[in-house]
Amino acid sequence: MSVSTNLHLSVIGTGYLGATHAVCMAELGFDVVGVDVDPVRIRRLAGGEVPFFEPGLEELLRKHLESHRLRFTTSVADAAATADVHFICVGTPALPGADAADVSYIDAAVTGLVRGGIRPGTLVVGKSTVPVGTAMRLAGRLDAEASDVELAWNPEFLREGSAVDDTLCPDRLVFGLHPDPVRAGMARSVLRRVYAPLIDAGTPVVAADYATAELVKVAANAFLATKISFINAMAEICAVTGADVIDLSAALSYDSRIGGRFLRAGLGFGGGCLPKDIRAFQARVDELGAGPALAFLAEVDAVNSRCRTRTVALTTQLLGGTVTGRRIAVLGAAFKPNSDDIRDSPALDVASALHRAGAAVTVYDPAAIPNCRVSHPQLTYAANAVHAATGADILLHLTEWSEFRELEPAALTPLVADTVIVDGRNTLDPAAWRAAGWAYYALGRPARPASRW
Repeated sequence: MSVSTNLHLSVIGTGYLGATHAVCMAELGFDVVGVDVDPVRIRRLAGGEVPFFEPGLEELLRKHLESHRLRFTTSVADAAATADVHFICVGTPALPGADAADVSYIDAAVTGLVRGGIRPGTLVVGKSTVPVGTAMRLAGRLDAEASDVELAWNPEFLREGSAVDDTLCPDRLVFGLHPDPVRAGMARSVLRRVYAPLIDAGTPVVAADYATAELVKVAANAFLATKISFINAMAEICAVTGADVIDLSAALSYDSRIGGRFLRAGLGFGGGCLPKDIRAFQARVDELGAGPALAFLAEVDAVNSRCRTRTVALTTQLLGGTVTGRRIAVLGAAFKPNSDDIRDSPALDVASALHRAGAAVTVYDPAAIPNCRVSHPQLTYAANAVHAATGADILLHLTEWSEFRELEPAALTPLVADTVIVDGRNTLDPAAWRAAGWAYYALGRPARPASRW
C-alpha cells in the first residue's frame, strides 16, 4: 500500500465523534474533508457552526475553515477520490427493540467508499464503537470489493465536554491491525504518520489485532460503568446503615489499587454511549456463547436505574409522600456538564417521572434547554437557576455544572417556598447550604452531618 507524502484525510460521519475528529485532524496539520448524508448538518459545519455544544470546538472549526485545511461535503465520491486515509465515525445505535448494536451505518459508509471509487493504496480506519468481529468482516469485504485497500480499527475514547483535549492529548492510541503481519505493518506505518505529533509527545500506542481493539472501547466503558454503579450500590447500603458514602468513597480513593476517579456516588451515568455500549456488549457476548462472563453488567445497569428511582422516591418522601401540585425546580438537564446531550439523561428521567406523578417541574440547564424543548415539551423551562428556583417547594441538583456549585444558597432562600435541596450529584457543599438554613439531602448520606475533627 502506497500513500502520498502529504496525507489527505476524510472523515465519514460528522456527528459528535466525526466533527470533533475532523476538526482536530485539521489542527494537526492535515487537509481534511468531512462527509455526511445530512445536508443541513454539512451546511452548518461549512458555515462555521458546530451543531452541538462542545467547549473549544467551534473556534477550531472556524480557524481551519479559514485556513482551507477543512471542508465539508455530502459527496462520498469526492472523499473517495481525494483522500489517502478514510476515518469512519458513524453511529452504532441500538437496534429497534433490542440491545444489540446497529452496524448498518458502518456498512453504508464502506459501501459509499467502494461505490465512490476508493483509490488503491488507501487506508480505511474505523473509529466507531462496534461489536467484536465487525472489523474482520469489513476487511474481508474490502478484500473482495476494492483493490489494495487496507483496514485498521482505531477506537475513540472521547468524553463529552473535553473531546478536543481527548483527541489532541489522548491517554493512549489503540491500533487494531490485520492478522497478516505485512498488511499490519503497512497500516501501522500510516497511522503513525497520522498521529505523529501525538506519538512524539509521548502518547502510548497499543498495536493489537482487530478483536482486541474492538474490545478495548467496550471493556473500558464496562469497567467505568461498573465502578460508578459499585459506589452507588454502596450508597444504597449507606442509606440503610446511616453511613456516609462520600466519606466511604474518600477512604477508598486513597487505596492506590482503587483510586478516586468515577467513585462519586449520585444519580448515575447516562448519555448516548455508556448505557448503550454495555448493553450491546452483553448482547454480542451472548451471541458468542459467553454470556455468563458479563452477567454482572445486568446488575450494573440495574443499580444505575435505581439511582433515578431512588431520587424520585426521596423527593416524594421529602414532600410528604406526594408530589401532586408541588413545584419542583430541577438544576440540570444534560446527562453531564459541559454538554447539551440529553440522551438517556438521568436528570431528565427524574424530572419527567416527577411531572408524570403530578408535579409542576421547572428545569434549567446552561446548554441543553433547546434540545429539551424538542424532546420534553411537557416540562417548563427557566432562563436561569434563580428563575427556576423561585417559588419552588424543593430544589433538585441533577447535573454537576460548575455554575450550580457557585450558587449562593442564602441568595435563593427568600425566593423559594421551602428551603429543601436534594443534591443528586454530591458535588455541592452541604455545610454552606445548611448554614444558609437549607435542609440538605443526598443519596447515601445522613440527613445530619457527622462530627468532624
